[in-house]
Amino acid sequence: MTTDDRRPPATTLDAAMLGEMSAALREANLSFARSHPGEGPGRQPVHTVYGGAQLFSADSVPKLGGIALRAMETYAAQPAALGEALGLSGHSALQTIDRRVREKLAREPIEDFRIDFEDGYGNRPDAEEDGHASVVAREVAKGMREGTLSPFIGMRVKPLNEELRARSIRTLDLVVTALVEAEGLPEGWVVTIPKITIVEQVEYTVAVLRRLEKKLGLADGTLRFEAMVETPQIVLDSRGTSLLPRLLDASDGRLRGAHFGTYDYTAGINITAAYQRMQHPGCEFAKHFMQVAFAGTDVWLSDGSTTVMPVPVHRVEKGGKALTKAQQADNAKSVHHAWQLHFDDVKHSLAGGFYQGWDLHPAQLVTRYAALYSFFLDGIDAAGVRLSNFVSKAAQATLVGDVFDDAATGQGLLNFFLRGINSGAITEEEALKMTGLTADEFRARSFVKIMRGRK
Repeated sequence: MTTDDRRPPATTLDAAMLGEMSAALREANLSFARSHPGEGPGRQPVHTVYGGAQLFSADSVPKLGGIALRAMETYAAQPAALGEALGLSGHSALQTIDRRVREKLAREPIEDFRIDFEDGYGNRPDAEEDGHASVVAREVAKGMREGTLSPFIGMRVKPLNEELRARSIRTLDLVVTALVEAEGLPEGWVVTIPKITIVEQVEYTVAVLRRLEKKLGLADGTLRFEAMVETPQIVLDSRGTSLLPRLLDASDGRLRGAHFGTYDYTAGINITAAYQRMQHPGCEFAKHFMQVAFAGTDVWLSDGSTTVMPVPVHRVEKGGKALTKAQQADNAKSVHHAWQLHFDDVKHSLAGGFYQGWDLHPAQLVTRYAALYSFFLDGIDAAGVRLSNFVSKAAQATLVGDVFDDAATGQGLLNFFLRGINSGAITEEEALKMTGLTADEFRARSFVKIMRGRK
């Protein structure tokens, strides 16, 4: 080897030359990392149940759970009946699905409840809405004391347009002030802002929440909100830009979720009522925009609702005659048809990466959980084999059956199990057994961290 061969390779750039440019890039990289922290460790609810504020009471959740259980007993008393209604006959996990749905409805029927002062409430005289706001605060406080509230809860106010803005904020102020003065805010409390058309409405929301916190002695950032994605303008504004990523910038870190509004959105793009449905191509476009805008952030995404309600067509009037067998059959047919629509919509949302949605009727809780559990149980065995093999080979490419995995798939497989546990479809113990991971590895929620730890 010659002397020249021992010299270090020549470079053109030196540290001093790169210093200024590197400092700017470092700050930009850190800023991006702060705004895109990825999914947090907290539990995301699998649904949100909307109920008119005029109907809310401290025991609304157990009452609605009871209605859901009675619907299941009436129209799907046995696993086979549930399977027939939902197209799950012969499903290998049907007994498990049926059992876990019943257990869930008895134990925790609703994960997230939104007390609605908007579409589910309507426009009423100011004195009447003031009265309902006071009752809502009193009933929420009572529910906190008695432990009857859902794990997540909040309120939806009216739009922040010029016609309704003052009414909207007055109702918000009345409820939040009364709660803070009584029991304090429930854990997970959130305010839902509907029909956003301009970013200034979000900036106004943030200013109002800050002022409420300051006046009520709450810590900064206590009050958080969700944005309804239900107008064409929030997806693409008049300048050809999307408001969605700007919402996050304007939110002061308070944006908890983005909820898609199926029917307002489709009406806004001139879809007639007969074709307004969750799986309309226009909805798919908007929801994919949501996913792109909030990818890598900790904003929870939620799909919309199925409006065909699982209700009977014949009812027994008080003191009236019992239903005939033909009428009972009509009722079952009506409920099963609505259940099938809802079940299909929920499965479609899950396949599209939306793990939360709206429910509008207590009987929809049956199909919400049945769809969740069947979705995850359908693919759990194959996913367990793939993730186990993938981890054991320390992220080297592996082939299981006819499915080829590369390193990018690892997090997706891990996410499948994390979402399955979150939904209640599987337990952490079952996931650990299927994948060979440790509890600490699962709870880290990061495939990269698992690989680093094993190396």
